[in-house]
Amino acid sequence: MTEAKKQLLHLVMGGRVTDPMTLQFENLKEIDVVGVFPDYASALEAWRGAAQRTVDDAEMKYVIVHLHKLFDPEAEGK
Repeated sequence: MTEAKKQLLHLVMGGRVTDPMTLQFENLKEIDVVGVFPDYASALEAWRGAAQRTVDDAEMKYVIVHLHKLFDPEAEGK
């Protein structure tokens, strides 16, 4: 039996920022949570889709949060 692939959870979220050079969100109640994904590749695909929909708005920013690193800071993986 093969070992199951380790789940590395990633959150994709975004919203309007006060300054495009920061991650200070203007209104936390309006954060767009795109979803939680089991690996970096699927999170990146979701991030690209969300970011491309708002490409003409410099104050909209989407990010990938590595949830697995919050749960286990010593763990390796992207």
